Amino acid sequence: MHEEHCPLCGRLLGTVNIDRHHLIPKTFKGKEQFPIHKICHRKIHSAFTERELLQTYHTWDALRTHADIRTFIDWVAKKPPEFYTRTHTSNKKKNR
Repeated sequence: MHEEHCPLCGRLLGTVNIDRHHLIPKTFKGKEQFPIHKICHRKIHSAFTERELLQTYHTWDALRTHADIRTFIDWVAKKPPEFYTRTHTSNKKKNR
């Protein structure tokens, strides 16, 4: 049996706390969805606006190169697949 991994953090997906992420936001007619940990999904949307996701961060590689996401991935790497905690919106995004 093939076990799926989260396309953002690389950990096993597991069976709980899973969302679906559109690399091209639905707001901009994105259709393709990918299973992703809920905490990873919330981190993406707490760090970027929909327009930033469309214009710059619409690939997994681009997301992983951002400093805030890289720090998050390093932190979450030690957590079990089912781990979830509230994600706070970054001050940078709030000030846009």
